[in-house]
Amino acid sequence: MSQPSSPTDAERPPQRGILIVLSSPSGAGKTTLAHRLLAEFPSVSFSVSLTTRPPRAGELDGVDYHFVDRGRFDTLVDEGALAEWAEVHGNCYGTSRDAVEDALTGGRDMLFDIDWQGGQALAARWPEDVLKVFVFPPSLEVLASRLRGRGTDEAEVIQGRLQRAVAEMQHFSEYDHLVVNDDLDAAYAALRAIYLVRKHGLVRKHGAEAGAGVAHDLPSLAALARQCEVGAMAKRARGIIMGEHADPHAKAAADDPRK
Repeated sequence: MSQPSSPTDAERPPQRGILIVLSSPSGAGKTTLAHRLLAEFPSVSFSVSLTTRPPRAGELDGVDYHFVDRGRFDTLVDEGALAEWAEVHGNCYGTSRDAVEDALTGGRDMLFDIDWQGGQALAARWPEDVLKVFVFPPSLEVLASRLRGRGTDEAEVIQGRLQRAVAEMQHFSEYDHLVVNDDLDAAYAALRAIYLVRKHGLVRKHGAEAGAGVAHDLPSLAALARQCEVGAMAKRARGIIMGEHADPHAKAAADDPRK
């Protein structure tokens, strides 16, 4: 009697995708790190959010955002069609639940540029699939310098961003890994290691094997990823939050950074 044949690669269901949540205060370098990850790994795509704000010059519907009116957005919220959503400065932003499900079941990794509350919402719905990384500036003084260097905001606005940064960073313990962006190349190497170890390493929760060209690097990648685990980085994170900002009143920033 013939034995049942093993499934071919084409017949095997795809490995589930990963939901990569990347959060940081404005000015910490998260966007640059995200672009580098997207450029290196075609397997990662950026999550295109829905928003009620008007398009800015050069923005394309379906590429930068899915632009919808407030009525349509509220309907999607009421129908439970959004995986996470928030209202920021009078504009609403959200993520399609169906888009996330399609990516996960299709084996596509998605990168999310969202805050801690959005990350919590995704992790609550898909706890086995979310990888949460928080990007810290080396200090609030450096963050303030970066924001001033943009030349786009008044001093009062920058001060408000710093207060919000403190509030956001206080949620670092809710993340899997922390990356301090005091050197862009080193910060990206850490983010890259965190992603590759999760995707190909033993810590992958869905049993994936290491891909070609990655397996031999896993020990060193895993060591770097472990250095960025939240427990290993907690002391430095608290030092940045509590000891290196210029405004003593920033410690009393509101708990909800979306406000």
